[in-house]
Amino acid sequence: MVLRRITLRGLCTFGMITAMALTSAQAESPEGGAGMTIADGTTVSLEYTLTLDNKEVLDTNVGGDPLTFTQGSHQIIPGLENALVGMKAGDSKQVTVKPSEGYGEVDERAFQEIPIEHIPPDARKVGTQLQGKDPEGRMVRPTVKEVKEQMVVLDFNHPLAGKTLNFDIKILDVKAGPTP
Repeated sequence: MVLRRITLRGLCTFGMITAMALTSAQAESPEGGAGMTIADGTTVSLEYTLTLDNKEVLDTNVGGDPLTFTQGSHQIIPGLENALVGMKAGDSKQVTVKPSEGYGEVDERAFQEIPIEHIPPDARKVGTQLQGKDPEGRMVRPTVKEVKEQMVVLDFNHPLAGKTLNFDIKILDVKAGPTP
């Protein structure tokens, strides 16, 4: 339980009394988060299964460690974060996230042709994900989109760009966020 100390002086003959007061978020939920709703700044733990429209399961943490994040801190995609507002521990929901609220639409400017000799021979296959650094030194993970005679077309879009994402979620816990 998150507590904040309040010192009360001159309230008794013993000089000083130290009392414990609940933070405002805890005051909403004396059970330590059982009735707290998801709002910006809360710490949320959830389990999820992510599928595409064709029902292919892309990821799940059911039976494993929960996904824990601070709501409103942009640690998860906007469409999912927005759909969680107002939910409580124990709530379940199916959430559909359109590309514009997920990983964005496919950007045709993110395709780049590279001379084939710059790509290792064993990576010259459509669907191969490569790893490298851009001119600023940031990690990039393009996917081989097409192999031509002298060039390889790389796709620098996120692998889930342009895809509608379907989440089955269950809220496991909602707590007051860290005190600044």
